[in-house]
Formats: sequence, structure tokens, C-alpha cells
Amino acid sequence: MLSGLHHRDALFPKEALPGRKLFCEPHWSGGSGKMNRSIGLFAFDGIIQIRGSQRVGSNVPQKPNKDLWPVNSGQTRGSVLGGQRECGWSSLDVGHGCAGHNKNRGPLFCHSVAARVMCGIVGYVGADQAAEFLIDGLRRLEYRGYDSAGVAIHGGSDISITRSVGRIQALADRLGTPTEGTLGLGHTRWATHGPATEENAHPHIGGTGEVVLAHNGVIENFQVLKDELIAKGYQFKSATDSEVIAHLVAEGLKSTPADPTQPNMRYVTAVQWAIAQLRGTYGLAVAFREKPGLLIAARFGSPLVLGVGRGEYFVASDASPIAGRTDRIVYLADHQIAVLTADGFTVLHRDSGKVRVNIQPLAEDTGEVSMNGYEHYMLKEIHEQPDSLRNAMRGRLNDEDATAVFGGLNLTPQQLRGVERIILTGCGTSWHSALVGEYMIEEFARIPVCVEYASELRYRNPPIENNTLVFGITQSGETADTLAALNETKRKGHRTLALCNVVGSSIAQAADGGVYLHAGPEIGVASTKAYSSQCCVLAMLSLYFGRMRHMSFESGGRIIEELRRLPAAVEQALTCDSEVRRIASKYAEASNVLYLGRRYNFPTALEGALKLKEISYIHAEGYPAAEMKHGPIALVDKDTPSVFIMPRGTTYDKVMSNMEEVKARGGPVIAVASHEEAQIRRIADEVIMIPEVPEFLQPIVSAIPLQLLSYHIAVLRGCDVDKPRNLAKSVTVE
Repeated sequence: MLSGLHHRDALFPKEALPGRKLFCEPHWSGGSGKMNRSIGLFAFDGIIQIRGSQRVGSNVPQKPNKDLWPVNSGQTRGSVLGGQRECGWSSLDVGHGCAGHNKNRGPLFCHSVAARVMCGIVGYVGADQAAEFLIDGLRRLEYRGYDSAGVAIHGGSDISITRSVGRIQALADRLGTPTEGTLGLGHTRWATHGPATEENAHPHIGGTGEVVLAHNGVIENFQVLKDELIAKGYQFKSATDSEVIAHLVAEGLKSTPADPTQPNMRYVTAVQWAIAQLRGTYGLAVAFREKPGLLIAARFGSPLVLGVGRGEYFVASDASPIAGRTDRIVYLADHQIAVLTADGFTVLHRDSGKVRVNIQPLAEDTGEVSMNGYEHYMLKEIHEQPDSLRNAMRGRLNDEDATAVFGGLNLTPQQLRGVERIILTGCGTSWHSALVGEYMIEEFARIPVCVEYASELRYRNPPIENNTLVFGITQSGETADTLAALNETKRKGHRTLALCNVVGSSIAQAADGGVYLHAGPEIGVASTKAYSSQCCVLAMLSLYFGRMRHMSFESGGRIIEELRRLPAAVEQALTCDSEVRRIASKYAEASNVLYLGRRYNFPTALEGALKLKEISYIHAEGYPAAEMKHGPIALVDKDTPSVFIMPRGTTYDKVMSNMEEVKARGGPVIAVASHEEAQIRRIADEVIMIPEVPEFLQPIVSAIPLQLLSYHIAVLRGCDVDKPRNLAKSVTVE
């Protein structure tokens, strides 16, 4: 009998036996609270063998040497979950004829940057050797950031676990000749509990080796659970929170009797029972010593996708490892458990039994995720911005009505006209694009806008008026703070919308509606093209709201004309690359850099400073240029360059005066300007010319030389541009 491992005794009474009726907290998808038991899987006997950290067999461990898309139901054992929106907005705005969507086939593969946690999971079961997919899949997840990695491969008579600290290549080298086996799982770890060591790397084992598990997420109550498990005699070999889950599953197995009529239900029940004990987030892949053909995946707050092949099935944190191996994919929803064998798959709700899922077509342009001759992904993505901007606008500009078109907001015109306030929330670069959006929306739509850090909004509990729209802005669609902020405001009755780049992401599922960016895969950790696409979409939203209110037809038409010219302006701005490279060589050894701009170019200053910090590790600060006198000017000296973003606009003369002040104090000056003027050349040590565009589009064009400057300085300093230290593509822990 299970004794109820902690505070959930009310949900799992001490007399409850796994496999019988277990009542859990309610979930929005409903259900009876009874677990479905009609699952057929395989049986297996074997042992676990670990290389690289420990070896476990039957004896003592020894020391050694991680638009609700159209669906063709009946394609497989999964189909559409009736009545629910498990895979995205019910009427997604994807643009008309945009590159990221096909009306007949569903979403194109444009989201290899999705990440719910700063880790990655891959899993395979089928007829082929698992090792090749696992290593290749982990390589495709490298962009997420990690400090260690591991794989577990079932060889028919044992499970071999290999772990390594450092890059995937180190793991591949340690693995050597791949272990044979047709089931396996792999993991890249970003340390949250315990340092980056082989012992803390995944996969972890549970019990005496009967369970092998990889976990993404953070378990908040792990210490309470760990203490209770230690009291039961379980031995921990790592400092991670994840090992707790492995032992919980082992405890569930120990206390769950076998059912001869459904021999695999015991393992499903053990996983269900274990995850019901957890408080926090998890994406799990679980294998079992006794079941070589059984792989179980589970999700809450950390995305997992299933690749549906023919005689083989895949699990991954996002679609990138799966792309090219199958053209069908399933996005698991929170509280769902997937049971996979080479013969098929079944998806259960954690509490209420079998559910039907949405199988989506998966298409990939393999050229999109290659470097195409560029030295780094970041440089490639900087140069892709003309195309990503075209994709963001494709099908969304309506000349007939001089407005923008969005099909995924899921609000009536009457509701939209009644909006009295907008909150834009995000983190990092997305927060900077939100600041740009604040200027645009207030100027063109005359709607008051508040920009909030998502990490603050989720806890601040500010008064929010009725008829307020809350936009969550996130490249990945998985940023934990942004997701929590949206959920919190939604809980209080406010409409939530998302601006994100990832089809099927957690925020796409949670929001009431939204807009996809269609920027394509962004592999480099430092965001470039997603930022410009966010600003572009916000400009179109400003036009959209403005035309619903006071904006004239003529004004709307002029904005559309300027938006259509934007990709060409960005192409022209990219021609400064060689000049920026030369300037970078002069300042690559600087210890501090100031970025200064006003009005629309204040967010640009913040973004430029962030880019330099992220990839070159040089301390940089962005400020409104006028605020320089209130503190930052004390930092000015001959070794501290100041970058002034000063294309022609309403505050141009003011910024020129600020630049004079820096020059008078001996500070080096770099100016980003949109027109030749003798005074600029006289004051600035270096001038980077960009094309002239309207002020509301300056943040997009002005960002180009700043991205290039950061890139070239980082390269000159020998930094890992695409995978900077301590950073991941999506930050999903507090």
C-alpha cells in the first residue's frame, strides 16, 4: 500500500492503491477522476548498466570509470480532443498565405527555437537504433543552453547510461561506438539544483535501477519529498530535484500490483501517482528496466511534442529533433501522459483517462536551420531580417481599408473598440519591443499603454481596469514569467493575447488569442530577427487599433506604404556590416559602454546594450539620452565609449547636445545617424549611417548596426556567439 508521501494525503488517501480510483485536483478539461486502464503495451526483463558515473545491476552500485490546425482524424490512435483548444488559439492569426502556414497542411515547421525549460529532452522507440537519433536530437537542442548531457539506451538486456559535462561532442566521444538498442532517451541539463557534474546530469535512475528518467523543469517541493523518500530507504546519488521523481516512480511500482490482463498499466499508474505528488513544472521521459519497448512521457508546464512515425515514435522538448524524421506531430498539453511503443501511442489525462489529441502536419525547410555559409547562426539571423519582416507582414496589410488584418485575436470589433487600456508584458528583448509598442500604440491608436516586466507583473497585483487587453510578448512562447503573468491576469477576468514565434507553444495555448511572428527558427541565443518582427507586428497592431478609432484612411495608407518599404530599408542598413566590423576592432577591449537614445530610440539603446552584454560580456547600459546628466555622465572617460542612436526625428537636436556633453568630457562617441551632417562628423569619432525611415520604424532599422556591433566585438573577443555563457534561449525558471 502507498502511504501518501506528503501533503496530498487528502487526494491520495493512505488506503488508496495505484490502479484504483485516485481523485486529484480538478483540471479544465474535465473528466470523471477515474484513470483509464485500457492500454496495451509490451513486457520486458533486463538490468541497467551505467557508464560514466555509476553501474547498477542486480547487486550493489559500483563506482565507474540528459487556427486549431486542420487535422485528419483517424491517422493514428490519437485524434482531436473534442471541444477543447489543446494545441493553440482556436482561430490563429497566421497571416493570409504566410510562409508559416498552409490551409490544407497546417503549420510549417517554423519553431525550432521553442523551449519551456533551459534543458532538452529527446526519446525514441521503434525498430531503428536509438543512439543516432538521440545524439543528433541533442545537437539540435544545443541552442537552448546546457552545461551537461546524457543518454540512456536500452540494449535488450540492459540500459546503458552515459553522461558528460560540457558539449554534446564530449558526450558523443564518451559514448564511442553507439550502444545498440531500439529505445532510448537523452537530455541536456541546465543546472538549477546542484552544480554541473556527471552525477547531476540526466538521465537519473529510480529505486535500484528499475526506472530511468529525464526531466525538464523545477520541482518546488523536492526537499520534502526527498526527506520522505530517504526515510523509506531510497538512496540519492545526485543533488538534483529530478532524482526525486525517479524514486517516486520506483515507489509507485513497488506498491502497485501487476495486472495480468493489462501488464503495462502498472507502469502508467506509477507515473500518474508520482507526478501527482509534485509541485512545480515537469516534462518527463521515463523508461523501465522490465519494459524495453515502453516509453512514457508526461508534461506539466514544460512542453513535450510527440513525433508520429510509422513503426517508430519520438519524444522531444520541441519539434527540431523530430523534423525530417516524420511529418506528423502532437503537442502534449498540461496534465497529459503519452504512452509509446513501436506499435502506437496513447495519450491520457493524468486524472481522467484516455483523451483524443490533435495530430498536426509538420513541414520543415531544412535550409532554415542550417548556417547557409555564415560563420554563426546569429549573423545569419541578422541578415535574414528583411525576409522575416516580409513574412510578418505577408497577408496582413489591407490596402482597401488602409488597415491591418489579424484573424487570431478572437475579439469582436465591438470588443476591440471598447478597449480602454493595453498592458504589454515580456522579459528581456521582448520587454524592449514592448516599450516600442507602447510608443506606437499610444501615438497611432491613442490607447493608454502600460509596459510591465512579466516577472514583476505576476506578483505585483496592480489594479487593472475592465476592458484592458494584456499582451504577452515572447519569442519562444514558453517564458515562465510571461506565461504566469498571462495566466494571473486571465484568472482575474482580463482578455489575454500573445505575440510569439512558436506554433503550439504554452503561451499560444494559454492565451485567448494572438499573433504569430513568422520569423522562422532563431537558433542564436541573442534574439535579433524575433525582435524586429515583434516591433513590426506591434506597428501593425497600432495601425489596426488606430483605424478602428480616430485614424484617417490617408494616415493608415501612409503607414502601410512605410511598412512595405521597411524590408528594403533593413537590407540597406545591413550594408554597414564592414564598417561596423572596423569600428568593432577599435572598441573590442572596452570594459564599459553607454547606449543613449530618446523617444523611439530609447528602447533601441536598451536593446543594443543588452546585446553587447549577452554575447561579448562587456558591461553596457542603455539610458534615455537626457537622463545622462542624472548619473551616467559620471562614467564618461576616455575608455568608455558612448553609442548615440540619433536618426533624424523630433528629439534630434536634443540628442546632438547630449553628444556634445560626452565629447567635451573626453568620451569616445559612436553615432548611428540617418543623414550626413557636418556637425555629427565633427563630434562623433565614428558614424554609422542607416537609411531614413519614419520614427516609428527607427527601432527596427537602428537595431541592425547595434546587433552587428555586438556580434563583431564578441567574435573579436573569442566569445561563443550562439551559445553565450550562463544564458539559454528561453528563461523559464525564476
